[in-house]
Amino acid sequence: MVIGRPLFTVEQIQNRVKELANSISGDYEGKDLLVVPILKGAFMFASDLVRSIKVPLTIDFITASSYVQTGTSGEVKVHCDIRENIRDKDVLLIEDIADTGITLNYIRERFLERGTKTLKICAFLNKKERRIADVPLDYVGFDIPNMFVVGYGLDYENKFRNLPYIAVFKKTK
Repeated sequence: MVIGRPLFTVEQIQNRVKELANSISGDYEGKDLLVVPILKGAFMFASDLVRSIKVPLTIDFITASSYVQTGTSGEVKVHCDIRENIRDKDVLLIEDIADTGITLNYIRERFLERGTKTLKICAFLNKKERRIADVPLDYVGFDIPNMFVVGYGLDYENKFRNLPYIAVFKKTK
């Protein structure tokens, strides 16, 4: 396993998080905001983001995935659902990476069926080249090419989440 040079540094990440938080704060002024990070990958990004959002909010979590090692299984599994009633609430989903869009779209559709007032999506990373499910992204941290990355919450086999930056990952034999 090889971790390459940082794709995004700590400073670049923190600057972008603050910019996103300012946009979100402006868009949700005077609204009943519920923030829902998708775990495990979005925990670090969500933590930094919510601390920089300047409007009152509540938070809940959902744990879901469709990934096995470096590829998608195509089947979404929700391991732990939210507890909050989201009917008539302004919901912001926070995702670590919009890749195929399968997991994100699945959760989005489930939330819309539950009657949210509004539903927006904030993805830290956007990998458009691999998109299978057309899912709208309202806030994007960075667009990236089709490469496997780790760090800042993103993992390979549950490792490397603790890196404070984003790095390219290459599996070696």
